[in-house]
Amino acid sequence: MQGFFNYQIGGMSVGDILSAEFLTSILGSVVSAIIILIVGFAVARWASKRVRSIGGRKPELDITLFNFLGNITRYVILVLTFLFVLNTFGVQTTSIVAIIGAASLAIGLALQGTLSNVAAGVMIVLFRPIKIGDFVAVAGETGSVKDVTLNFIELATLDNVQVIIPNGQVWGNTIVNYSIYETRRAEWVFGVSYDTDLQKAEKVILDAVLDDDRALKDPEPFIQVSNLGDFSVDFTVRVWCASGDFLAFSGDATRRVKDALDRENIDIPFPTAVEIQQSA
Repeated sequence: MQGFFNYQIGGMSVGDILSAEFLTSILGSVVSAIIILIVGFAVARWASKRVRSIGGRKPELDITLFNFLGNITRYVILVLTFLFVLNTFGVQTTSIVAIIGAASLAIGLALQGTLSNVAAGVMIVLFRPIKIGDFVAVAGETGSVKDVTLNFIELATLDNVQVIIPNGQVWGNTIVNYSIYETRRAEWVFGVSYDTDLQKAEKVILDAVLDDDRALKDPEPFIQVSNLGDFSVDFTVRVWCASGDFLAFSGDATRRVKDALDRENIDIPFPTAVEIQQSA
């Protein structure tokens, strides 16, 4: 039995391994690792929230950028935490870092598409062509931006359908951002018959459009005869409004003009088909 305890394992006898001092050392390392993990996760969560909260303090700061920085802060602290845990057990972290680097290269080659989305996500966050709350058209989709991550952006369409677009398709395409400026110019084309008093029609149309609190007087509204069509004389009307009012204002103004022209007995012509019957 004594010979068994004298058996050498890695330069240590079985008796040494089972000694109270060695077991106490292992137990201490495990307890230390658990404490480091608990503290590390708590600090990572706290630091991430603190960084995110900075973006919410002032409206001029971009919350998307601070969400990104918060995630980066969290991951950096977690990586450092795991390195401390490995050091607690006597693991040489230098070799671990080298292995991680080699593995990262191999994974990077295998996940080129995914990493391209991440790279595009970094560019989107840094240069901020879009941010949460913007109404945009990109990659053939139109909607409000609900979230911007390192891999994709999330849109909600006008009928409230979720659309996920990979960042590679966002950064590599033309982005139309309808929310970037405070005002937009609405435009309509209204046709009247050739026997209409054009001066009267012009006043009726413009008054109907401007009889809306959402219509801006500056820049100056525009109305002009723009086309002599086959069936009508066409007026082009351009009036500015707040970006958030654009859709509702455009639709309401169209109805206002139609009602105003009807009240003034101004004809709105439309193509008609004449059936010619031939006698047998």
